[in-house]
Amino acid sequence: MANLEKKVESHLYHEQKPRSPWQLYFSLPILSWALYDFANTIFSSNIITIFFPFYLQEVIGTNEQMDQIASTFLSYANATASFFLVLFSPLFGVLIDRTGKRKSYIIPFTLMVVLCTIFMGVFASLESSRLLFGLPISFIAVLLLFVVAKFFFHSSLIFYDTMMPDLGSKKEMPLISGFGIAVGYLGTLLGLTVYLYVGDSGFHRAFIPTGLLFLLFSLPLFFVYKDKPLQVTEKKSFISGYKEILQTFKEMRIYRPVFLFMIAYFFINDAIATAIAMMAIYARSIGGFTASEFILLYLVSTVSSIIGSFIYGYIAKRIGSKYAVVSVAGLLIVALLFAVFSIAPWMLWTAGSLFGVALGATWVTSRTFIIELTPEGKRGQFFGLFAFSGKVSSIVGPLIYGTITLLLASYGNLASRTALGSLIILAFIGLIVTLKVPYKKEA
Repeated sequence: MANLEKKVESHLYHEQKPRSPWQLYFSLPILSWALYDFANTIFSSNIITIFFPFYLQEVIGTNEQMDQIASTFLSYANATASFFLVLFSPLFGVLIDRTGKRKSYIIPFTLMVVLCTIFMGVFASLESSRLLFGLPISFIAVLLLFVVAKFFFHSSLIFYDTMMPDLGSKKEMPLISGFGIAVGYLGTLLGLTVYLYVGDSGFHRAFIPTGLLFLLFSLPLFFVYKDKPLQVTEKKSFISGYKEILQTFKEMRIYRPVFLFMIAYFFINDAIATAIAMMAIYARSIGGFTASEFILLYLVSTVSSIIGSFIYGYIAKRIGSKYAVVSVAGLLIVALLFAVFSIAPWMLWTAGSLFGVALGATWVTSRTFIIELTPEGKRGQFFGLFAFSGKVSSIVGPLIYGTITLLLASYGNLASRTALGSLIILAFIGLIVTLKVPYKKEA
C-alpha cells in the first residue's frame, strides 16, 4: 500500500513538473495543433491577403479610380463573411462548453474551406460572356465562394483556439500560443511558393494549390489530436445558446475585466483585420509594387511576425499579458503611420516589418490574456464572445474602409490613404481601453 502511495505521489509530481520549451513544442498533441495553424495560415495569406485581392485588381482595377472600386469590392466581401460569422460565433462557443467537441466541427469546416477554394479556381478560370448586374457570372461565383470560404475558415478558428487550454498549464500558455503562431507563419512561407507557379498574372491559378495545401497540413490534427471527454449533465435546445450569451452580457459587472478587454479587442482587431485584407491592393496602388515586390514585402512581414510571436510569448510571461497587448497596440499605430504617410518605398517596407511584428504578437498576447481573464467553466463561451467582438469589428472596419474608397474614388490614391488613416484612430482607442482593464499579473 505504501509503495502504491509513493507511485501515485511520484506520478502526480511528474505530471505537475514544468516542461521545458522543447518538451512542449515536440509533444504530439501540441505539434499537431500547431501544424493546423501552419495549414490555416496558408489559406489566410494566399487567399485573404494576397491572391484574391490580386485577382480582384487584375479583373477590375484598370486605373487609379478603379483600384479604389476593387478595394471596395474586397472590403464588402470581407464584411459580408464577417456578418454571417457574427450570427453564429456565440453559438459555436456555447457548443464547445456543452459538448467539449472541437475536432468534430473543425474537420467539416476545413473541408468546406478547401472545396470552396478549389471551386474559386475553377470558376475564375472560366470565360463567361453572361452578365449579372453588369458583372460576369463567373466573377460573381468567385466572390460568393470567397465569402463562404472565409466564413468557414474563421468559424474553424473558434474551435481551434479553445483547444489550447487543454494542451498545458496556465503558465505554459504564452509559450504554446507563441509556438503555434510562429509555426503558422512558417506556413505562410510555404504557401508563398505557389507564386512560383502563378507568376505576375493569372492570379486565380493560386486558388486550387492553396486549397490542397490547407487540407494536407490539417491532416495531423485530424488524426492525432483527441478532444477531452466532457460529461454532459443537461441537454438544452440549439437556440438556447443565444440566451446564454445574452445572460453573459447581463453579468457584465461580474466579468468587467473580460468585457473591457472585449471592447479593446474590438478596436484593435478592427485595425488589424482590415489592414491584412487591404495591404496587397494598398501596396500596389500607393507604393507601385509589382506582384513579386509585394510577395517579397509579405515575406519580410511574415519573418517579422514569426520573430514577434516568439518574442512576445516571453514578453507576455515577463511583463504580463495586459501590458504586452498595450505595447503591441502602440507598435501597430506606428506601423500604420508609416504606411499612411508613405512617400517612398522604404516607408512601406518599414511599415510592413513593424506590422508583421505587431500581427504575430497580437494573436499571442490576446489569446493568453483572454485565458487569464476568463473563468474556466465559461471559457468556450467567452472565446465565442471574443470571436463575436472580433467579427463585428471585421464588419465595421472593412465597411468603413470600403465606403471611404468608394466615396473618394475620384481622388485616386488619396482615398486609400484616408481609409487606412481611419485605422489609426481605431487602434488608439483599443490601446486606451486596454489600459483600463483591471489586471494583476500572476506570479
